[in-house]
Amino acid sequence: MQIGYLSTLYHTSFQIKNIQTKIQGNTLEWKLFSTGPAMLEAFSSGEIDLGYIGLPPVIIGLSRGLKLKCVAGGHIEGTVLVATEEFDSYNNSTDIDSLISQFKGKTIGVPSKGSIHDVILRKITAGTDIQIKNYPWADFIPSALQDGAIDAGVGTPALAVASSHLASTHIVIPPNFLWPWNPSYGIVSSEDLINQNPEFIKDFLVNHEKMCNFIKNSPIQAAEIATKELGIKDVNFGVEIFKISPGYCASLPPEYIESSLKFVPELQKQGYIESKFNKSDIFYTEIIKEVHPENHHYK
Repeated sequence: MQIGYLSTLYHTSFQIKNIQTKIQGNTLEWKLFSTGPAMLEAFSSGEIDLGYIGLPPVIIGLSRGLKLKCVAGGHIEGTVLVATEEFDSYNNSTDIDSLISQFKGKTIGVPSKGSIHDVILRKITAGTDIQIKNYPWADFIPSALQDGAIDAGVGTPALAVASSHLASTHIVIPPNFLWPWNPSYGIVSSEDLINQNPEFIKDFLVNHEKMCNFIKNSPIQAAEIATKELGIKDVNFGVEIFKISPGYCASLPPEYIESSLKFVPELQKQGYIESKFNKSDIFYTEIIKEVHPENHHYK
């Protein structure tokens, strides 16, 4: 079975790769991608059956005719804005607009167009003269901040920690204020796999949920596995990442789905899609309801 994944350290892909080689007799073959939009191309060509991906790219893929469904959640509020110390940061008395206004005439780096981070950044900077610079790999953004090529960066908690180490940045707007409950990533399946082998998906999601809990309850051990996989020597780097936005769960509660659907009009406004999509177009919830019948534990 072909599974697409990203280099995002808090995804359960690294944990599952460490403990499982087969599920339901199917060998797990993992393919690394730079961004969610790049993963869509692999879904399109049939290279992968399952993937770890943000929901906005999936919606864009659906608009292009891809037959995909989100079958589980994974993490929420995985987008953060960071900048160097000269810029003010969020507190309970400030709003996003006032914080964004300090970047007028500046440049903010973000992963590729169509990524969840790019869509959120374009929404909060609409109507300003802020320049947006897209990078094919999020890993390039901390170096760009260090070199002064950009003034701020938007991306995952991993980007926030890397930037703080490399460029002495701080969090200007934390994840839960940029877009509450945003679907940082979910587990997305081809419709063919759902129809032909739902038992594989079920067993995969059982492992996925276990590893979501493992990251929450044993962050040091989870960080040891993920950092080793990525060739990072500092385990504390991984622990720092886990703490920034600790919303890990496999379920698909109403809050996750409603936040995802709010991206549809925004994607239309930004010109990524033309058609409207509803819950049943994007989500297939039957399997995760069986795997995770209890209340969610994102928060």
